Amino acid sequence: MGGERWRRVGSAVWRSVAVWAVSTVTMLVLAGILPDFRLQSADGDSATRIGATAALGAGAFGILSSVVWPVLVRALLLVPAFVLAVLVFFLNGSLLLLALRLDPSGQSTVAPETAVVVAAVMSAVASATGGALAVRDDDAYRRRLYRLSDRRRRRAPSAGVLPTPGAVFLQFDGVGHDVLVDAVGRGLMPTVAAWLGEGQGGQGGHGGQGHRTTHRLTPWRTDWSSQTGASQLGILHGSNHDVPAFRWYEKDTREIVVCNRPTSAAELQRRAVAHTGDGGLLTVDGASRGNLFSGGAEQLALVLSVAARRGRENRSRAGYFAYFSDPANAVRTAMSFVADVGREIGESTRARLKKRRPRVGRGGLYPFIRAFATVVERDVVVAAVIGDMFAGRAAVYADLVAYDEVAHHSGPRSRDAEKVLQRLDRSLALIAQVAEHAPRAYRVVLLSDHGQSPGETFRARYGLGLGELVRAGCGLPVPRKARRTHSGAEARAAVRAALRRPVEEGGEQYRPTRAPSEPVVLASGNLGLVSFPDVPHRMSREEIDDRHPALLTTLANHPGIGFVLVRSEEHGGLVLGAHGAEIPLDELDENPGPLAEFGPGAADAVRRTHTFPHAADIMVNSWYDPEEGEVLAFEEQIGSHGGLGGAQGRPFLMSPLALSAPVSDGEDSGELVGAEQVHRVLRRWLRECDGPQVPVEGAALDDRRAA
Repeated sequence: MGGERWRRVGSAVWRSVAVWAVSTVTMLVLAGILPDFRLQSADGDSATRIGATAALGAGAFGILSSVVWPVLVRALLLVPAFVLAVLVFFLNGSLLLLALRLDPSGQSTVAPETAVVVAAVMSAVASATGGALAVRDDDAYRRRLYRLSDRRRRRAPSAGVLPTPGAVFLQFDGVGHDVLVDAVGRGLMPTVAAWLGEGQGGQGGHGGQGHRTTHRLTPWRTDWSSQTGASQLGILHGSNHDVPAFRWYEKDTREIVVCNRPTSAAELQRRAVAHTGDGGLLTVDGASRGNLFSGGAEQLALVLSVAARRGRENRSRAGYFAYFSDPANAVRTAMSFVADVGREIGESTRARLKKRRPRVGRGGLYPFIRAFATVVERDVVVAAVIGDMFAGRAAVYADLVAYDEVAHHSGPRSRDAEKVLQRLDRSLALIAQVAEHAPRAYRVVLLSDHGQSPGETFRARYGLGLGELVRAGCGLPVPRKARRTHSGAEARAAVRAALRRPVEEGGEQYRPTRAPSEPVVLASGNLGLVSFPDVPHRMSREEIDDRHPALLTTLANHPGIGFVLVRSEEHGGLVLGAHGAEIPLDELDENPGPLAEFGPGAADAVRRTHTFPHAADIMVNSWYDPEEGEVLAFEEQIGSHGGLGGAQGRPFLMSPLALSAPVSDGEDSGELVGAEQVHRVLRRWLRECDGPQVPVEGAALDDRRAA
């Protein structure tokens, strides 16, 4: 307790010094602008002496304002409000005159009417600076939230303490299992470490004292499409059937579906609900914050699947308005936003100067998009979750996308990404502290939707993109300057939705061209999809060979490609690899062929995707180096996900020991496989909270699937 008290005292002293410094600069600026305000003698003084005079004057004014002003206000309480408002200016000016008289040099002079202006400006600047520094302080921010909690409880005293616990599911977007373990071991995430019983030393530790273990850490394995759209749809709605990638072309509608496009997200959610027969994980007393999909929740903020709606029923942006209606929140977030923009510009400049490799472009609007993800969306989502906990909601699911956005451009294990992990841990600590004041107990579950695999881009290594390679294999002309593939980062669509700007990615809705037989080539991390729009069905290997005899051979034998999946009239499904490898899907268990390097479960993931109605004519997975864990992204990313290979397919699930183990010892595989299985685990945990969060028909459906 003593150490914490001294830390608070130190923080207060630091804020006071900062306010004093800003006031000194303000006084110097005003002395240079106003003709009747002088900090030097008529003969002139040195810059050092002028600065010292300003510092002494600002310090004296600050002390008088802190000590004398409260006494004057108390003495004038009986004065009518209008008269007091007028007197404030003259009293403030009088305090400045007195402060300048206390200056030992005696060189400072100011006209009385000018003193009123100077005092008003200095008071405003000092108040703004002190308030901004206070709201950036986590302790001050937490105390404000506690007061808000107390006011809410006083407004609804009959609510009392709810008898059953609630559940908060926090998704750390893109944080792989191994990245989390490494961050805990290095002391970057002390809150997570403490929950796992490993909080010894490190940043925020407790002097080497151990902690009681409260959570267990479990890895799980994604589907072939290791990206937020497929994973979160499966987790929240219980089905990611027919989601082959982050973006894909659908021949029946002649449109490209993109998971972070609001219209596509709404359609995918509709399909999942129709497939499962119920609304989702959060259908009763649930809240969905910062997600692509609603999960069936009534309380929505920053949910992309409803962002395309117009009118009062659209609550996707309500979280922004609710958060920024508090000026303190606006100041806190604005200062952090500016700081993060500067941090990104500095880090990207350092990377260029040091000629780090691999590297992708980080200019243009990217620093602002990154700051939106790492600051604005984080603050709004965390505040919304805290509000849900104060309101006592039964189930909350929130996605924090900061790490995923930064890791795409800086690398999964870069210094930039590590700093984001530290800030996420502080957000987690704040939520845990607020839980102590909530009207019900909360069980906090951490999880991720996928990881990220490092590696340079396909274009950087070979000088051409997947689209150009496909065109070359088809015998089509390759443009000299090809357009770069859009990044699939979720933050970009969230920015557009927040600003009510068009969110459809340019060129991603198919338009007939003069050559309709030309292929549509799309990228999802290190997963590529090739479709021929003039053929209404999924083309077979035989049909592709008849039309473009060199295409499949070109792809399968390229050193940057690991394997290719196509439909075969003879074998059903066929995996193609280098040196003429051709393995039917039903023979992959005995002879994995090119899938051998991708580890266990790769064959099952490929077979499942092959059954999807909207699987592309050609599914292409990049090369993978199992020793270094590297892949080659078909997008402009040095940390990527979307296909098979490495850490991208190994996220984590961190659950309280009070809940049952995610996988029981009696289960055959002994591991969690696929987002749909994670959904069933979360549903089970909600039932264990002894609340009616899951509809009866949903529970029965789970039981039928388990059987």
